[in-house]
Formats: sequence, structure tokens, C-alpha cells
Amino acid sequence: MPFVDIATGARLHYEEWNSAASGAPVIVVHGMLGTATVDLAETNAYIASLGWRVIAPTLRGYGESTPKPRDFPPRFYDRDAADVMAFCDALGIEQAHMVGYSDGGEVVLVCAGEYPKRCLSVAAWGAVGYFGEQMRPVAQNPRMISGEAITPQEVALHGIDPVQFGRSWVRAVVQYIDSGGDVSLSRASQITCPLLLMLGHEDRLNPAAFARQFLARAGHGELVMFNCGHAIHTEQPEAFRQTLANFLKRTS
Repeated sequence: MPFVDIATGARLHYEEWNSAASGAPVIVVHGMLGTATVDLAETNAYIASLGWRVIAPTLRGYGESTPKPRDFPPRFYDRDAADVMAFCDALGIEQAHMVGYSDGGEVVLVCAGEYPKRCLSVAAWGAVGYFGEQMRPVAQNPRMISGEAITPQEVALHGIDPVQFGRSWVRAVVQYIDSGGDVSLSRASQITCPLLLMLGHEDRLNPAAFARQFLARAGHGELVMFNCGHAIHTEQPEAFRQTLANFLKRTS
């Protein structure tokens, strides 16, 4: 299990698939309470089966990555995006295709807007670059605030206090909402690479209207909707895989 120390002060565990493949790799970023393999092992293996080199870091504080405990300072997505870019630097990766789910989707959208020359394409699902007022009651989930939404297995995997973790995440997301909602929306116009957003019709945390707002600001890109909730890759796996595969083929 490889680790890499990065310039931003974190030590990230990562997994790799199809390491012998040529060309720019696909960097895959997991969601909240995930790791390089917990969320997306099947997705990563599928992308690799298409001929891509896939590298999936575990974000700081999750799984075996440090420092611990995982925390959520203001604008934590910017910190995670800086970590991902420092991770690429440490591995000698100048450019990559960026793929991310949920919180990881928000991270790769920040990467594409903040570091456009480093991103050859970006695909995100369960992420829209903006936390509007409509998201406040969903973000302030009582079960997250109380820690009840976090399983004992997740507590053990990440070494967290569930109440502290839940309240910290909710507080940081509400800070985004209170400060105007901008996660990466203000940087959408700086995205120069091909852009794909994927959402479930029943994803209460990410309204499709916000995704369309992001694409309008970017001036290009596409939105694909699925008849499911937040976790498209597990709820509609075949349709999700085909959509992602078509996108990656077009951008290769």
C-alpha cells in the first residue's frame, strides 16, 4: 500500500490500477467517509479496464492518510484540491483527467477551475460547485449533527469521533451557504477542459438547477441526469459506467 508525503503537509495513502498504461492518468477522488477503495474500487477497476492508468488518493484524515483526525476548516474543498495537486506533483504527474464523487466531485471541480492547465478533463457526480439556500435543511441533517449517520465501521476505518466529525462537516458546509454558496462556481469560467456533471433526479443535496448554473458559468460542458439518488455509481451502475466511459473516450 503506497504512501506519499506531499508539500501541503499531508501524507496520503493511494491505490493504483493499470500502472503500465501509457498517457496521462485518471485521478479519482472519493467522497465523504470514503477512501481510495471504499467508495469507488469497482469504478476505478472499470476505468482501468478501458485502458487507463487510474490513481486514487485517500484524502487527508481519511483511512490511512494523515494528519488525523479529519477536519473541515472553512473552504476545506480548496485545501483538498491543493492536496490533490501536491499529490500529482509528488508523483511527477503534470496533467491528468480528474474524476470525483460527492465531496470528491467538489474537489475536482475546484481543481479544474483553480488549476486549469493541469486538468485534461473533469467528471463529477453528486457535486455542483455551489451550496445554495435550498441545500441548508439537507446539509443540517440532524443525524449527521448527532453522529448517528456515521457507522461503527466508518468510525473504526477513519479513527474519528462521530459527533465531532458530523458537527464539523455540517458547520463547514453551512459556512459555505452563509458566505454566498460559492464552492467553485466563481472559478467555473476558468475551466478550459471538457466537463461532465452527473446527478440523480432524487439527489436532494445537489439540485439540477445548480448544475445548470455551473455549466452556464463555465460556458461549456454537459449535464447527464439519472433516475436515482446521490450515489449514481451504485444505484445506476451500468448507465453510469457507459456515460463515464463515453466521456473519457471523447477526451482521450
